[in-house]
Amino acid sequence: MQKLQVKILMLCALCYGILAVPMPPKESEGVITPEDRKHAEVYLKNFYTFANKSRNTFEERLREMQRFFRMKVTGRLDTATMTMMKAPRCGMPDMSEFRAVVGRPIWPKTSLTYRFVNFTSKLPQNVATDAIKRALNVWSQVTPLTFNQVGDDQADILIQFSRRSHNDAGPFDGPNGVLAHAYFPGPGIGGDAHFDEDETWSNDKTGYNLFIVAAHELGHSLGLEHSDVPSALMFPAYHYVATDNFRLPQDDIARIQALYGRRPS
Repeated sequence: MQKLQVKILMLCALCYGILAVPMPPKESEGVITPEDRKHAEVYLKNFYTFANKSRNTFEERLREMQRFFRMKVTGRLDTATMTMMKAPRCGMPDMSEFRAVVGRPIWPKTSLTYRFVNFTSKLPQNVATDAIKRALNVWSQVTPLTFNQVGDDQADILIQFSRRSHNDAGPFDGPNGVLAHAYFPGPGIGGDAHFDEDETWSNDKTGYNLFIVAAHELGHSLGLEHSDVPSALMFPAYHYVATDNFRLPQDDIARIQALYGRRPS
């Protein structure tokens, strides 16, 4: 009987010790700072704004963002969600209902022109020119679309490198963060692709590969929205892949061919 009482006392002491020591936060929860919260609010406003204004609460936007990136949908800001929010990405919103162009815009022709407004100082001009040409070729390989570079003539797609505010509604934010953005087909600014000159552009895996970013942005220039498939070129977050003999993922092929059809054999 005495031994049993001793065991019970030891068990109680052990339980008390466990309960008395604060449990560390789960790795997925982590510590969210006020700066993180502010960053999250701006991120959700930029990329996850509902047409129905009553849904534009922090929790509703956060749930939509977590759903899009195929994360656990909690409506709570944790470290995994915060990490995704801080990943370099495209500046276009992820929600189709939040955009300037109504409907599903596409070019009414298959022969398109493009022109460089300026060039980045991070790469030789011929390297940047080749990156854009190859990026357009990604889309022409699977559709009837063709692209021709012009000089000072009027062009359908303008390629521009800028810092911060640059005469549109989407000022850049400096190094990292938003890398570039592009506009859906249409008159005026429609089809144009803008790249943040504060980024370290490259033609390899250092910095940000201009070919990969340009191929993504020019998908927007042709009418494509973001994809929630992580392996797709039109996934909003930047991820480097080998560019030699690059082949468009199937998700992107199906979506661009739904707009323009297949390339004639």
